[in-house]
Amino acid sequence: MSDFLAAFGLLLVFEGLLYGGLPGVAKRMAADIIHMPESTMRGIGLAVMAAGVLIVWLVRG
Repeated sequence: MSDFLAAFGLLLVFEGLLYGGLPGVAKRMAADIIHMPESTMRGIGLAVMAAGVLIVWLVRG
């Protein structure tokens, strides 16, 4: 459970870096996502999830 909370905390840090440090970039990304096809969003989401699993597997394995 502590690993999950640590990972969640890091997620919040990175989200905060984006919104707090680069709010203009965050707004442009949000506007671009609205016009992005769902299939592209799905592919990006699956690729990011796979990269995350690979990183955790390499670090913990």
